[in-house]
Amino acid sequence: NNFSFLVCYRALIFPLLIREGKPTPFFTFVLALLFCVYNGYLQGRRLTNYAKYPSGWLKDPCFITGFIGWLVGMAININSDHILRNLRKPGETGYKIPRGGMFEYVSGANFFGEILEWFGFALACCTVESLAFALCTLFILGSRAKQHHQ
Repeated sequence: NNFSFLVCYRALIFPLLIREGKPTPFFTFVLALLFCVYNGYLQGRRLTNYAKYPSGWLKDPCFITGFIGWLVGMAININSDHILRNLRKPGETGYKIPRGGMFEYVSGANFFGEILEWFGFALACCTVESLAFALCTLFILGSRAKQHHQ
């Protein structure tokens, strides 16, 4: 399913594509891991055991709009990550402003893409858990985007 693809991309593919970066403090890593495991459990449990959808749900405008939002957000996120990974040539240091893609419109295009993804997911699922995660994403990544912009 779509959720599984994104989790695999973020957890397995994305880290392998990163060349170098600042080390992540162990405590931050553990907190992020716990949050992701708990969130994944809540999303999966709700969708597989409790969510009930009408038979035509996949044709409902709410689902279609949410799915398109999720898909567009994921494309923006993946493209923005690619642009960020290729900002500097090997051995180069210093600050560089990303150009291209959604970076032409927002300074935190990667954050914008991920926020759009999860609000699309929330709209497609129509569950309290998916909306809660979208809001958490907005608040966490929104504050990071503001810091990066400054």
